[in-house]
Amino acid sequence: MTLYQVDAFADKLFSGNPAAVIPLDKWIDDSLMQQIAEENNLAETVFFVPKEDGFHIRWFTPELEIDLCGHATLAAAFVLFELLGYKKNTITFYSLSGPLKVHRDGEYIALDFPSWKPERVSDYPEELMQGLGITEHLGVYKNRDYIVELNTQKDILAVKPDITLLNKIDVIGIIVTAPGTNCDFVSRFFAPNCGVPEDPVTGSAHAQLIPFWAEKLGKDKMHAFQLSKRGGELWCEQRGDRVTIKGKAVFYMKGEITI
Repeated sequence: MTLYQVDAFADKLFSGNPAAVIPLDKWIDDSLMQQIAEENNLAETVFFVPKEDGFHIRWFTPELEIDLCGHATLAAAFVLFELLGYKKNTITFYSLSGPLKVHRDGEYIALDFPSWKPERVSDYPEELMQGLGITEHLGVYKNRDYIVELNTQKDILAVKPDITLLNKIDVIGIIVTAPGTNCDFVSRFFAPNCGVPEDPVTGSAHAQLIPFWAEKLGKDKMHAFQLSKRGGELWCEQRGDRVTIKGKAVFYMKGEITI
């Protein structure tokens, strides 16, 4: 099998979120895909196989298969567009979260994802605040993941998570977010249950953050940063029950898996 590694939501190497991309002619065993993802030890390994009018796509963390992943979808599209000679301007990926259309937009790749608006909750695990090490917040929200709203970008940078405590929470991810200093909003994303203590840049988190901030800011088009160590930049748009997430990608490596 050929493996490509791509830095997604990045315009230079060693930034954004690295994803392993493995094109297949047909599906291999689920257990083997999980073992490969564990061996790669990246936040995400993405596999896809051809379909009549697109591709089936699946995403694996080192621990489990997940239902939606933005950076690895962007990386898969980049490999198809830039390395495998895919000629059409739009790719349709069929996934656990339904059909996902991805298209070229100049130097960007644009993802058409579902809009998962989070709802405010008052009942949440006590490990949430303890695990984030915070005492003050503006609200807690939930869709697929927990979202904790903080006051400022400085507060987001100051979060020092206790991964052992966060790992006790039965949820894929935990997001902290606040208004940005030089953008509309910023965030960080922790997913210890998936074997990813902190994810560098997270498309599926923005499927929730975009409707959240669109309503709060009263605007549909926004610019966002994920404030991980590697960092990532996203251009976002709220469109009814869908969102658009745009970013760049950079090729890092091509290799061969022998099993």
